Amino acid sequence: LDTHTGEILAVSSARRNDAGFAEITSGNLAAVEAHEPGSVAKVFSVAATIDSGAATEQSSYQVPGVYVFDPGTKFEKTIKDAYPHEVEAMTLHDILVHSSNIGTMMAASVIGVDRLHDYLQSFGFGRMTGLEYPGESAGSLRSANKLRGSEKATIAYGYGFSSTSLQLVAAVNTVANGGVYVAPRLVKSTIDERGVQWDAPMGETHRVVSESTARTMTHILTDVVCQGTGTRAQVTGISVAGKTGTGYKTQDNGTYINDDGTRAYFATFVGYLPADRPRVTILVSIDEPSPSSRDRFGGTAAAPVFAAIAKVAIQELSIEPSADDHGCVK
Repeated sequence: LDTHTGEILAVSSARRNDAGFAEITSGNLAAVEAHEPGSVAKVFSVAATIDSGAATEQSSYQVPGVYVFDPGTKFEKTIKDAYPHEVEAMTLHDILVHSSNIGTMMAASVIGVDRLHDYLQSFGFGRMTGLEYPGESAGSLRSANKLRGSEKATIAYGYGFSSTSLQLVAAVNTVANGGVYVAPRLVKSTIDERGVQWDAPMGETHRVVSESTARTMTHILTDVVCQGTGTRAQVTGISVAGKTGTGYKTQDNGTYINDDGTRAYFATFVGYLPADRPRVTILVSIDEPSPSSRDRFGGTAAAPVFAAIAKVAIQELSIEPSADDHGCVK
């Protein structure tokens, strides 16, 4: 996306065919297929927590490595962080940089699920983007009062609602655009029967979070790329802000685990650049990377593809960093 106008500069869906070769699909999966976003959703939970005044970037939490939700009830569910750890003091900054599920849940719990739902709705989830693409999905975002058990917690880190890739990139683009949502736009202009060209109207815009919150989030998301889970998205000499996401896919048996004990993944990276003066926002999703490979995560499967596409975008759009932007300086 063009960060400020929401124009879709490029969109492509590719698959590997039976012969093992990559080919472009006939469908626009970015608009018509929805999935649970996984850890990319932490961007919106942390932004909502900061924007509501419930916390700052440096607010600290005592985060356990394991949390049991609703123990002793039919809703009991054990939640774990991506890496094992004892109770650890984490700032909100570090929670997002290192993508802590439990830390995100703890921080967002202060504003409550009702308010978080309202923020998610404002970020564009649960409704059409206005693109008017045939077969476009609205994803799903249930009312807060319909969430049960652990769903009230897992929604903070990307489970319990679903999003298309188009919705997800537009939502992250809101942060890049100074806190203002701008609807994606596919048609730039039309030509009438007299040959006169007419610019298409801008899509819907509305403020979601304050400029101050957006600046803080950009600072944190830049650190995600420089020192957190998104280091493989780095581009030499220019700053990148972004977030990894690794989501489990639901299986035919209604759980996230196949009958044989294996899982299927959805690996995503969404980012924008230059971080201090964004021009373009890019999303890469890998549907079902090899579950036995280390390259099944957003930071290992999708982030390197983002970096490759970003380099092309820099060249095609003549993007130049500001004088004091040197990217992730070692």
